[in-house]
Amino acid sequence: MSEKNYFVHESSYVDEGAEIGEGTKVWHFTHIMPKAKVGKKCSIGQNVNIGSTAVLGDRVKVQNNVSIYDNVIIKDDAFLGPSCVFTNVINPRSFVERKHEYRDTVVGKGASIGANATIVCGVSLGDYCFVGAGAVVTKDVPNYALVYGSPAVAKGWICYCGTKLEKNLTCPDCGKRYKEEAHGLKEKENL
Repeated sequence: MSEKNYFVHESSYVDEGAEIGEGTKVWHFTHIMPKAKVGKKCSIGQNVNIGSTAVLGDRVKVQNNVSIYDNVIIKDDAFLGPSCVFTNVINPRSFVERKHEYRDTVVGKGASIGANATIVCGVSLGDYCFVGAGAVVTKDVPNYALVYGSPAVAKGWICYCGTKLEKNLTCPDCGKRYKEEAHGLKEKENL
């Protein structure tokens, strides 16, 4: 048997068949279900549950107390804040089996989700978007959008570096410039 190239705290469980990428760290009281896929160099915080059909890309940071249910796909470099919530059924009842109705939820590359935010199943969060703490996301979020509230609504745009953009879509911190497109913003090429 080959030696693991990732770390799992002794209080955590990684079920047979789960895939864990090189350099990933799984901290206290976490459970990763069979067939779950976790990429390279991820940080999985305390008291996290990752479902069997959940997929995490590389360098994803999952803070404490997050459950990533089946059919949730997290792309590279995403950040999931403490106690953020995902769902996978739109109309759950404890006495009705609805596993065949699971809806896919996608968190885009580099997206950030704030503490205690709720992401209702079936939505897509765009690349590098930012969901504020406590938000309830019920609709798709465009690339680089800043959303918060309940229900979450767009309140502006956010830079790759995490700073709110000025009205001219320029970052006051790093100077990156953006232009609007159909699915949100796209970085302008340097002139």
